[in-house]
Amino acid sequence: MIRIAVQSKGRLSDDTMNLLAESDIKINAKRRTLLVQSSNFPIEILYLRDDDIPQRVATGVADIGIVGENEYCERCPEAEIVKRLGFSKCRLSLAIPKGENYDGLHWFDGKKIATSYPNILDKYLLENNIKDAEIHIITGSVEISPGIGLADAIFDIVSSGSTLVSNNLVEVETVMKSEALLIANKNLDNEKKAILEQLLFRFEAVRNAIDKKYVRMNVPKASMDEIIKVLPGLKSPTVIPLADKNWCSLHTVLDEKCFWEIIGKLKALGAQGILVTPIEKMIL
Repeated sequence: MIRIAVQSKGRLSDDTMNLLAESDIKINAKRRTLLVQSSNFPIEILYLRDDDIPQRVATGVADIGIVGENEYCERCPEAEIVKRLGFSKCRLSLAIPKGENYDGLHWFDGKKIATSYPNILDKYLLENNIKDAEIHIITGSVEISPGIGLADAIFDIVSSGSTLVSNNLVEVETVMKSEALLIANKNLDNEKKAILEQLLFRFEAVRNAIDKKYVRMNVPKASMDEIIKVLPGLKSPTVIPLADKNWCSLHTVLDEKCFWEIIGKLKALGAQGILVTPIEKMIL
């Protein structure tokens, strides 16, 4: 049995539970107690505040955890990064009141900056030779600080930027980009390492299927070589003979980003009966 710490609520929590569900790990979502065990995989879920996760993994209260990179860097725990998960992306940025005449980082000299991430901010300011800024530590709604006269600027998480706009703030510097991380205690025993490997295998299968489409089509044999040239398949497309000896059925996987461009080329080369199916999981 392995214990994973996850955020108890919020976007990262939703994304994490979706990943577990897509990996066929069944969790009773209605039973939101502190600790919930899966019914079909040797894992139990420990629900915590996001800022508690790095330290709980480092001390062994949880074996592994899914946490935002911003929280991991702020807490600097003795836990190792196992994998970048690629979801719940955001950035940590400096923002100032709209209308201020911003002409570079030296604007922050002598200013008060409100933040929940003092360690990351302090390191950034020192690296950029900003020595006279005053860091004001706040937990909660950092974005309201300039409006109530508590600070001159803020350093906080930005996703869409709508919160900044609604508080009459403008983003001026991006300090770091963040995404979800899978972290682990450095002293896992062999049994827990084996379970972690199984978990990673499932996560990878789900991630590989993102934005991928399984495409089947009928193609004339005369155009087969040209059609294969325009298909960026995994290795080589699958070709199946049809009753009509002049035609074949061709199966491949396409990335959604280039899907329509390639489909247009296939149609021009004579492909017919193109069937597109979403992929749930893909094991490479």
